[in-house]
Amino acid sequence: MTDINRMKNKIKAWLWLGFALVWLAIFSGLFAISMGWIGYLPPIEQLQNPIDKYASQLIAADGEIIGSFAHSGTNRVFVEYKDISPNLIKALVATEDIRFESHSGIDFRGLARAVVKTGILQQKSGGGGSTITQQLAKMLYSPPSSNFFTRMMKKPVEWVIAAKLERYYTKEEIISMYLNQFDFLYNAVGIKSAAYTYFGKTPDALSVEEAAVLVGMCKNPSVYNPVLRRNSPLPLERRNTVFQQMVKAGYLTEAEADSLSRLPITTSFHKMDHKQGTAPYFREHLRKIMMADKPERGDYASWQYDRFRSDSIQWETNPLYGWCNKNHKADGSPYNIYTDGLKIYTTIVPAMQRYAEEAVEEHVGQYLQPTFDRERRARGGDPFSTSISKDQREAILSRAMRQSERWRLSKEDGLSEQEIKAQFYKKTKMQVWSWRGMRDTVMTPIDSIRYMKGILRSGFMAMDPHNGHVLAYVGDINFSQFQYDMVSDGRRQTGSIIKPYLYSLAMIDGASPCDEVLHVQQSYRLDNGQVWTPRNSNHRRVGELVSIQWGLQNSDNWVTAELMSRTSPITFKRLLESYGLRGPIEATMAMSLGTPEATVGEMVSGYTTFVNDGVRIDPLMVTQIEDMHGNIVATFTPQMTEVLTADAANKMLYMLQNVVSGGTGGRLRSSFGLQMPLGGKTGTTQRNSDTWFMGFTPDVVAGCWVGGEERSVRFNTMSFGQGAAAALPVFGKFIKKVYADKRLGYSIGTPFKMPIGFSPCADAGDVEAVEVFEGEPEETPVTAP
Repeated sequence: MTDINRMKNKIKAWLWLGFALVWLAIFSGLFAISMGWIGYLPPIEQLQNPIDKYASQLIAADGEIIGSFAHSGTNRVFVEYKDISPNLIKALVATEDIRFESHSGIDFRGLARAVVKTGILQQKSGGGGSTITQQLAKMLYSPPSSNFFTRMMKKPVEWVIAAKLERYYTKEEIISMYLNQFDFLYNAVGIKSAAYTYFGKTPDALSVEEAAVLVGMCKNPSVYNPVLRRNSPLPLERRNTVFQQMVKAGYLTEAEADSLSRLPITTSFHKMDHKQGTAPYFREHLRKIMMADKPERGDYASWQYDRFRSDSIQWETNPLYGWCNKNHKADGSPYNIYTDGLKIYTTIVPAMQRYAEEAVEEHVGQYLQPTFDRERRARGGDPFSTSISKDQREAILSRAMRQSERWRLSKEDGLSEQEIKAQFYKKTKMQVWSWRGMRDTVMTPIDSIRYMKGILRSGFMAMDPHNGHVLAYVGDINFSQFQYDMVSDGRRQTGSIIKPYLYSLAMIDGASPCDEVLHVQQSYRLDNGQVWTPRNSNHRRVGELVSIQWGLQNSDNWVTAELMSRTSPITFKRLLESYGLRGPIEATMAMSLGTPEATVGEMVSGYTTFVNDGVRIDPLMVTQIEDMHGNIVATFTPQMTEVLTADAANKMLYMLQNVVSGGTGGRLRSSFGLQMPLGGKTGTTQRNSDTWFMGFTPDVVAGCWVGGEERSVRFNTMSFGQGAAAALPVFGKFIKKVYADKRLGYSIGTPFKMPIGFSPCADAGDVEAVEVFEGEPEETPVTAP
């Protein structure tokens, strides 16, 4: 008996020794991991300041979030604990970690239960042993397992990191980090993106049932996704399981859980896609300029010198251009809009943005495009003007063919050019874009190029002339399909919208709107010995004396050419640069009729000069930037340039109002019934290639361009191909909607600010009566002689 007891004691001793050795090995291993001797452990500073990546938010003038910047696959927007619904927190703790408040990162009871029930007894309901803190550690720091050793070390490393996270952070901070980190699919990373994507709400507004759906997805966001698995019972079953866990935790009664379980899952899905949503062209433009690097000549092609020059000027003069690389965080690294969780307060007014997009669609999409399609069918389906040759048309199509994705992929497949070309003339099934959405069709790839070339394009921008705020920004007709931005990047010939700049130069030199010139065609000898004889479509009052005001009101080329002859091309070029034109300008006489190219944004900025006593204001797109903690890290103020004297600006304001009252812009009154004070100018380039309208009220300046991707895609006649018919209606529709929306605060009773007793002419009695004119008698030469 004594021997038996002695044997039992020895066994107990060995068992206790083995038990002690096991725990010693465990603690030694954990200590070695914590010291970084084995396994992977992030640096201590990363544990104190976890490496995380948060999307930057774009906030509109009314506080609405209009988009975010994030790396591909992430759209994480930081949200603090106080801004998370208690329903969500209770559901998460009850479902994922019932003893969250009592453990220090590792729940040994839960771990033991998982080992026995799930590991040994193979019970599916046994649950896992990972705490919320361990799951956070895994999301934040767990590297890929490349071999058996790293896979074996993964759990112990997560335990150590979890313990450290519990030491450095409060329970509330851990909950917040977990919910900010989790990927709910559909580019909804983090609870703020998820709440909006699935329910169209902010995290603090989630109901119990909505919170339960999102928490249920934490087990597997693909299997239990209410959108991805809308025809599966699994999301509903998982949500109801969350309700039962909340009952066990004391957060819900059985009656409440039963009642909630009977409710269907109702989502309000908003896919997070940067190509959709409010002002996509505006958001993309901000992304590009804020993340721009300092221009280096070697980064530009030999033919891109003008772009390099323009970008260099922007880098030096525009605080927002390259902002992320010009400014640095506390650690010395530059800002990154994809990862730093910035709040970027923009000037966009969502209602005005919506009205601008509607105006473009209603006129260009619903009226102008069908009209052009009818004319195109009359040409035999070719979108190009009949004024260009067959060889020119074939050259355009050949270039487009070689630039296509189909050509590139065929090249990669090893096909010869002859084989590739043959494919472009074989009918095939495809989808093509239309104003009514993507449509299935059968056509040859070359015909699809013709079809896409025949779609009319447009750019529109509106801004406040007093503070520079960009109120609406439409870079083209559809960002998903056409991503080239006509507001900031696309340069087209300006046509007659540049004439007010020349007339303003005459006003600076002491002329008045009532000064008269002889209305006849004249020839002007140039410095190079050539002779310039501008054409004119206006054959009224030939041989008579007409006023300068009449010339601008009727967009007359002969009057404009006469004013150009009184100054030098170099002087006018410098004035154009003061008006904000940044592209290359050839100093010739013909520039007065609109040969210089400009963007919509540049022209809208230039026209603020006439409302601001001669001071031009640059477009201001961002007013303030905050970091993720709410600290203001940048503020932006309007940049102004004095272009005209106040007297010259007032004379121009007077004349441009007459353009609308009885000149080429008269349709704003006659067709749209606009009653507010208005000024503006139409523009049409040679053969109707580019159509423009620049318009303004006392509080809004806006501009619109309409044309084809190729300059040869145009109307054959002036009936639809002039600025008054193609571009002016977009402005008219937009401004009518804006002034009809009383919430925006614009009033038709607000007048232009002009000096009391202002007279545009030396003798007010000399002012010529406004003559109503319905057409647009202009055709601008493309090049100087």
